Amino acid sequence: MPDSATHSLLPLPGRVMPGEGVFTLTAGTQVAIDDALPGTPAVLRRLLGAATGFAFPPAAESVAAIRIQRRESLPAEAYRLDISPQEIRIEAACEAGALYALQTLRQLLAPAVDTVREGATQWQLPALRIEDQPRFAWRGMHLDVARHFMPVAFIKRFIDLLSLHKLNRFHWHLTDDQGWRIEIRRYPELTRVGSRRAQTLCGHPLRRRGEKPRYDGTPHGGFYTQDEVREVVAYAAARHVTVVPEIEFPGHAQAVIAAYPELGNSGRAVKVKEDWGISRHTLNPSEATLAFYRNVLTEVLELFPSPYIHIGGDEVLKREWRDSAAVQQRMRELGLEHAGALQAWLVRQVSDFLEAHGRRLVGWDDIAGDGLSQQALVMNWRGRSRGVKAARAGHNVVIALTSHTYFDYYQADKRGEPLALGFYLPLRRVYALDPSPASLAPTVRQRIVGVQGQLWTEFMRTPRHVEYMAFPRLCALAEVAWSPQHARNEDDFLRRLQGHLTRLDALGVRYRAPGNDAASLAFRVETWLWRSAMWLFHRFSR
Repeated sequence: MPDSATHSLLPLPGRVMPGEGVFTLTAGTQVAIDDALPGTPAVLRRLLGAATGFAFPPAAESVAAIRIQRRESLPAEAYRLDISPQEIRIEAACEAGALYALQTLRQLLAPAVDTVREGATQWQLPALRIEDQPRFAWRGMHLDVARHFMPVAFIKRFIDLLSLHKLNRFHWHLTDDQGWRIEIRRYPELTRVGSRRAQTLCGHPLRRRGEKPRYDGTPHGGFYTQDEVREVVAYAAARHVTVVPEIEFPGHAQAVIAAYPELGNSGRAVKVKEDWGISRHTLNPSEATLAFYRNVLTEVLELFPSPYIHIGGDEVLKREWRDSAAVQQRMRELGLEHAGALQAWLVRQVSDFLEAHGRRLVGWDDIAGDGLSQQALVMNWRGRSRGVKAARAGHNVVIALTSHTYFDYYQADKRGEPLALGFYLPLRRVYALDPSPASLAPTVRQRIVGVQGQLWTEFMRTPRHVEYMAFPRLCALAEVAWSPQHARNEDDFLRRLQGHLTRLDALGVRYRAPGNDAASLAFRVETWLWRSAMWLFHRFSR
């Protein structure tokens, strides 16, 4: 593909065929949009109108220079873009496809279109034909706002950046041990108590022997009202991004237990967790606890139209269950022989509730096991073999491997980087991911429906820090999720990325400049030790 046609297109389209000449976009350029795509005029004004300052007045198809038409024969989210010196023609199966075509059109303009300017009278676009569609249906990014709260304005900006990169799932991690971030009107203590911690650990949770932990002494809190949640969901929907909420159950629940101690196993009051790591406090498995969560999820379902609701389900420490006479009695009543079976039973109760309301459960691969509903979607984070096993069991799988998609890990040698978790994940490793390699059995590959990046915010206190950790690794993930595997090439990606970074500069995105992402041998060994320790923890913590 010639540089003139794809100089900074990202993600790489499926097929690009260069033409001859250019199309000149002016203030007088008229548009005809199919009535079957009613949301597209607003998208055109937002993506191109606001950037160029042009009004793009509507006109009859016979005289319009830009024509956007629906073609039901195209695959979902697919589009065709034809640019000639005389006209621009877009065909799409649905409004999402039309949006992606317009995002591509925007990228074909000079990056300066994304800066504030006055007086630009025309823009030129290269003549070409693009035929494009996504490789995966689920193209996601996760953002943890429980560890550090992020304002609504940044959530919207983040969604805009996902849309720019043709990502279509925003996984909103709203609850954890360190904070509860969503208003539940039936249970006001969740936000009055659970959304605020008294202080936060300074530095890394792993310390030298004899070293005492230090805390900042500053309260941290925040939550989203239901009106704010509706605002974010509507904002995302207009950009064809589905917001998938995560409400942790039955572990990572210390903030819930701080608000309502009767949900714990001891009944004693605890505080919202002030440091990192996994809380030993787990929800008790009583009918009252299940009723509580059904009530919480009832309000969540009213706020989020997403067909998928994420319950976490990961890293459930079971010592409290083993030590509790009440829990042991409950297990005997249910005919459950061990704590792992109790966790699986609890997940099934929530899954049944969601399915009764027309939704599907999503959880980390900790939920996979005997009895899990076939409707449940599994997020594979702990090694590809777990995802393969879940797919063989009949579950759809989203690849979210720590080895390639955890953007809270260091991007280069830690001596020159902000504090992060002790792993090493450079840009090139993200790009090297093939979520569904040809070596897998066809029955497994067809169950791998997507890929997702993760941003855990223990060490990310500000939106700017989140952007620094996300970019440009998010750019690489976007191409992994969208572009055909056979067409991807690392050198070509890095070349196009240089042009794309100019656009990120124009948008004011803070990113880590690629190119100096090497790590010392000592740091690589340290990373290996970290991974080994994590494997041992998850192998023997049950």
